[in-house]
Amino acid sequence: MRMSRRALLATAGGAAACASAPGPAQALDDGVPVATRRELRAAADYAVDKVRSVAPRVTAFPVGTRFEKWVYSQNGDWVGGFWPGVLWLTWLHSGDTALRTLALESAAGLAPRRYDTGTHDLGFLFTPSWVTAWRLTGDTSWRDGAVQAARSLLRRYNPRGRFLRAWGALDTPDNAGRMIIDTMMNLDLLVFAGRETGEQAFLDAAVGHAHTTRRLFPRPDGSLPHVYDLDPATGVPIGPNTVQGYSPTSAWARGQAWGVYGFTTMYRRTGDAAFLATARRLADYAVRALGPDHVPVWDYRAPQQPYDVKDASAGAVTACGLLDLAAATGHRPYRTTALRILGALCRTCLTTRSTRAEAVVARCTRNRPAEDGVEISLPYADYYLLEAILRVLRPRDLDRAIDLSTV
Repeated sequence: MRMSRRALLATAGGAAACASAPGPAQALDDGVPVATRRELRAAADYAVDKVRSVAPRVTAFPVGTRFEKWVYSQNGDWVGGFWPGVLWLTWLHSGDTALRTLALESAAGLAPRRYDTGTHDLGFLFTPSWVTAWRLTGDTSWRDGAVQAARSLLRRYNPRGRFLRAWGALDTPDNAGRMIIDTMMNLDLLVFAGRETGEQAFLDAAVGHAHTTRRLFPRPDGSLPHVYDLDPATGVPIGPNTVQGYSPTSAWARGQAWGVYGFTTMYRRTGDAAFLATARRLADYAVRALGPDHVPVWDYRAPQQPYDVKDASAGAVTACGLLDLAAATGHRPYRTTALRILGALCRTCLTTRSTRAEAVVARCTRNRPAEDGVEISLPYADYYLLEAILRVLRPRDLDRAIDLSTV
């Protein structure tokens, strides 16, 4: 699929988004119970207070907690974009200019990663930080830096298999044919670069990867594996696998959420109905797999589910994806489920009972098979919880930050 220059320009972002007309993201903003609004507003207020108190002590990029205190990465690892993203979203909710200043300072710390060709995670790094900075400030240096990051990401595209390589340095054979579902979340950086520069290669790579993922990952019931391997020389599929999930045939909850969110975003950017249909299949599986408490277990097919450890970060991402999908389709049950997830997170997963916690969201699981980060806090849980809440309470403000438009 190729997109015309007109279609690219129709989705153009930047500071002009501040004055954009309401889109489908606002279409289902009515009908939220007063009690739910109060609950979400209280959670957002709590997040602002927490971030405001912790931020002056943050000198690098939080990657997770140990004994409820943030552990840091100096270069951001793969999650560095979420801390400036949290600062941006708390500023949008509160209007506290100190948080805006800190967001700019934190985002600037990612500057060296613009040239990093060794990771697929440049979307996670630069979309909630630099793209948002461009949209909220109009300073073109943020836009140009995000475009450079997209150029680095584009080098990981394998045209033979039409996929972005997930892991490994470009000049090594290790993992050269490995795709992971997480990469769906990094495609929007390529779309952004395509519409800002008019260069078709960015969009071709994003669409190509999304179609390959759509073809290979979803099972008949709508569940997903974490990993899919291909022959890097020919692009011939080899088969599913996993690193984060219980097994190659299981359904890692956060990966399912990445799929719902990522395919919905690609539908909004391209209008391709195949992406919307895939998002719905993945969402329908996730909704069916949720337990009555509406907080996902770390893997929907782990042997001890529904009594296994939880992953609140998967819940926050799922809620964002379902809210976006509801806006794109007009299907209100997706929104209803998203609100139930958000209510459950606000009631049972916030750190409100701890005096020492530095994060907003608890009960997260980073990598259960490796026993790495079980029942901790994670920066992307805080970010996506805030994003989901603002999708409900302040969609116009959120649209200024992350572009909720549809072509």
